[in-house]
Amino acid sequence: MRVGIGYDIHQLVAGRPLILGGLEIEFDRGCKAHSDGDVLLHAITDALLGAAGLGDIGEYFPDTDPKWKDADSGDLLKEAWKHVRRRGWEVENIDCNIIAQVPKLKPYKSQMEARIASLLEIETRRVNVKARTNEGLDAVGREEAIATQAVVLLKPAQ
Repeated sequence: MRVGIGYDIHQLVAGRPLILGGLEIEFDRGCKAHSDGDVLLHAITDALLGAAGLGDIGEYFPDTDPKWKDADSGDLLKEAWKHVRRRGWEVENIDCNIIAQVPKLKPYKSQMEARIASLLEIETRRVNVKARTNEGLDAVGREEAIATQAVVLLKPAQ
C-alpha cells in the first residue's frame, strides 16, 4: 500500500464561481486560479499522484500552459487517475479536509463525496470529506482564502 498527501490553498475573489469537490457552491466569491480553482480536487489529485510516485499536479497541468486555463478540475483529476491506474493502483480510501471560515459546507459534504467517487469510479464509502473553520486565524480565518488537505491510500489493483 502507498499513501499520498495533497494540499492546496487559493485566494477568494469576487467575480468567480466557487467550485469545491466538483460542485458549484452558492457564494459571493470564488477561488482565484488558472483552472476552475477547485482546491479540493487539486489536493486529491496531488495526493493520488504522490501516492503512486508520479510527481505533482503542476507537472501534469502547469498553470503556465494556456491549455489548462479555466480547466474543469474534475477532468484534471480523471486524467491523473488514468496515470495512477496504469501503474496498477486502486483507491482504498480518500480522507479530506476543507478549511474555510465561509461558506458553511456541511450541507454539501455528502454530495462532494458522491461526486469525487463518481469521478474516480469508486464506491462513495471510500471517500470522506470534512469541513473545518480556522477559528478566525490567518488568511482562511479572515475569509480571504480556502485551503484543503487530502490523504489517499492506494492498494495494488485486484
